[in-house]
Amino acid sequence: MKIALLGYGKMGQIIEKFALERGHEIVLKISIDNQEELTRQNLKAADVAIDFSTPDSVLSNIDACFDANVPVVVGTTGWYGKLQEVKNDCDSSNNTLLYGSNFSIGVNLFFKLNQTLAKLMNNYPAYEVQVEEIHHTQKLDSPSGTAITLAEGILDNVERKSEWLNEEVGKDVEVFPKTDQLLIESHRIENIPGTHTVIYSSEVDDIEIKHTAHSRAGFALGAVVAAEWVKDKKGFFSITDIFE
Repeated sequence: MKIALLGYGKMGQIIEKFALERGHEIVLKISIDNQEELTRQNLKAADVAIDFSTPDSVLSNIDACFDANVPVVVGTTGWYGKLQEVKNDCDSSNNTLLYGSNFSIGVNLFFKLNQTLAKLMNNYPAYEVQVEEIHHTQKLDSPSGTAITLAEGILDNVERKSEWLNEEVGKDVEVFPKTDQLLIESHRIENIPGTHTVIYSSEVDDIEIKHTAHSRAGFALGAVVAAEWVKDKKGFFSITDIFE
């Protein structure tokens, strides 16, 4: 495939490595230094685009891909408040988008495990539940998209919780969740690719499930696999569709 990389930071460079190893060609690299090269003509040289940019630029990047009729894989998070609007645009313009809060195979298995555990724990109200996430200090959004996906998996299955609430640990604002609120604790620590923990606590014991990323390689490889999967498809997809 011919791939356009929208966002050429650390993740974009690792994606490039895996793409080349799998026989693909990078025909466009967009970073903060060459935004003017993100044109319809340049995008049309690609079979698919992969976006790991920033929450500030991702929506305009998606619009550019739709305008050029180029399928786009979106690994950037922090824009999910506009998800339905983007889906409507994708469907009405007969375009293709695949998004995911995390493209790691291990994390997507972890999502399934989280949903299964939540279904079991729904019957045991003595257990309080919360999500903790730790990421590197360069991560711009909080909580992480992965933590939100975990929280939604719990909310869908634990009836005593109706919404999630985020606390950025280390900030001055202390958060006090209500009984029906699910707390997400977000930590920002140097050189942590991503650690997510779901904790069920009672007076007598705790149950924890945890995923620890050792590097960003799993996310990058998953993004290339997603691009291979979506290239000839039409519609609006989630990374979970690949694992069904």
